[in-house]
Amino acid sequence: MPAFSAPVQNLVDELGRLPGIGPKSAQRIAFHLLKVPSEDALRLAQAIVAVKERVTFCPRCFNVAEGDLCIVCADDRRDPSVVCVVEDPRDVVAVEKTGGFSGRYHVLQGALSPIDGIGPDQLKIGELIARIEPEGISEVILCTNPNLEGEATAAYLARLLQPLGVRVTRIASGLPVGGDLEYADEVTLGRALEGRRVVESAAPAQTRPARADQG
Repeated sequence: MPAFSAPVQNLVDELGRLPGIGPKSAQRIAFHLLKVPSEDALRLAQAIVAVKERVTFCPRCFNVAEGDLCIVCADDRRDPSVVCVVEDPRDVVAVEKTGGFSGRYHVLQGALSPIDGIGPDQLKIGELIARIEPEGISEVILCTNPNLEGEATAAYLARLLQPLGVRVTRIASGLPVGGDLEYADEVTLGRALEGRRVVESAAPAQTRPARADQG
């Protein structure tokens, strides 16, 4: 016999599919939503629907966008010659909070992780390569997370980008190894950007990058 009525159990099940939400947390959130006024629960539901209907990914940098381009790409005051490469749209928010970067971004939508089946073809790497010449990009800042996957992704990108004649830099140390950019404070991340170093030349990457026309 089920512990909850079908609508409640369905809500618990759906909440439990969210990242970081276990069964107990899903139950607590579900019963919290049952207790709050109907208008509060409906406001949450409407916010979720609005995000799914109106927000997509920028076709240029793959940051979140509402409209043709994200707010960074649509800003003519940004320096188009410098691109900061990050793993996730949340990292764009982290870098923007430093107030020290005035270029544009490229969001990979992840990091290389063979154990999880994530290779170059699953990331927006081909799209990054395709931007270099048309946009006149002169520097690419590798701002992937300072963990195993992030470092491997940065090394792979450096091997692809260096033959294209662009300056390839990596954010400086100061961020905790194994951490994520979104959890770094603004001062630490800002100093890491200011102290970025040129990536040394390495052997060309052997793995073929994704084509720019792949989704």
